[in-house]
Amino acid sequence: MRSHVGLVNHTVLTHFILLGIPNTDSLQIILFIIFLIFYLCTLLGNLLILLAILADSRLHTPMYFFLCNLSILDIGFSSISTPKMLANLWVQSRVISLGGCMSQVFFYHFLGSTECLLYTVMAYDRYVAICHPLRYLIIMKWRVCAMLAASTWITSSFHATILTSLTFTLPYCRSNVVDYFFCDIFPMVKLACADTYIIETVSFTNIGMVPMTCFLLILLSYIRIIYSILKINSAEGRRKAASTCASHLTVVTLFFGPCALIYTQPQLSKVLVTPVQIFGNVVAPMLNPVIYTLRNKEVKAALRKLTKVQVTGEQP
Repeated sequence: MRSHVGLVNHTVLTHFILLGIPNTDSLQIILFIIFLIFYLCTLLGNLLILLAILADSRLHTPMYFFLCNLSILDIGFSSISTPKMLANLWVQSRVISLGGCMSQVFFYHFLGSTECLLYTVMAYDRYVAICHPLRYLIIMKWRVCAMLAASTWITSSFHATILTSLTFTLPYCRSNVVDYFFCDIFPMVKLACADTYIIETVSFTNIGMVPMTCFLLILLSYIRIIYSILKINSAEGRRKAASTCASHLTVVTLFFGPCALIYTQPQLSKVLVTPVQIFGNVVAPMLNPVIYTLRNKEVKAALRKLTKVQVTGEQP
C-alpha cells in the first residue's frame, strides 16, 4: 500500500516485496525442507550449548562465557532472514512491512558486527591463555570479560543504527520490489530516488573496515600464539595448546572465508553473493555448535550430563 504526501511529488512506501532466491522456482519445496532442518538444528544446537554451559559449573570460565555469547548471536542471526525466507518458499509470502525491512537491516548488521568483534575478543582470550597462562585469571577477570562482551554489543548497536538510519532516510519512490531474499543495504539503495553516494560510501567503509580490522587483530593474536606453542617443550603440551584454538580457528575461517572470496574475486561476486549470504545466514550458525561440541571434550561431557539429568530426572 502506498500513500501520497501533500504536494511533494514522490510516494512513501509502506511495504516491500522480496523476490527471494533467484532461479529456485522448481526447488521451493526441497529448499524449504532443507532450510527448515538447518534452522531447527541451529536453534536446538545453540540452546543445548547454552544449557550445558549454564548447568555445569566447571564451564563457568571466560572461554565458555564468550561461547554463550556466540550461541545467542547464532540464534539471533539465523532468525533474521530464515523465517521470512521459509514463508516465501512455502506460501509465497513475499510482502514485508517497512518496519520488518528496517528490522532486518538493523539486526543483520548489529549481530554480524557483534559476531565479528566477538571472534576478536575470543582470539584475545586464547592469546592470554596460551601466552600468559600464569596471569590468565588475573587478566581475564569476570569484570573484564563482561566489559569486553558488552563493548561488542554496544559498539555494534551504534554501527547498525547509523547504517539503518542512513538507509531509510532515503526517499523510496521507484519501486517496492527488492531483488533479494531479505532486506539489506545494497539491494535497498537501488530503489532510492536520491543520491546514494553517502550511504554507499559509509557502508563500504564500515562494512569493510570492521571485518578487516578484526581479521588483522585475530591474525596477530594467532601469530603470537603459534610462536608460543612452538616454544613448548613437550609434544603433549603443544597438542593441548593447539586443540584449545582449533574450534575458534575453524569458526573464524567459516566467518571470514566466504567474505574474502567475494572481495578478492570480483568477477565471481555476482554469482557467489547469494550462496555466500545463505551460507552465512543459515548454515554457519548451525555448524558453530557442532564444531565446538565435536572438538571439545568438556562440552561433550556437559551435554551428556545435561541429557542424563533430563532423562533420569537427577539433580545436576
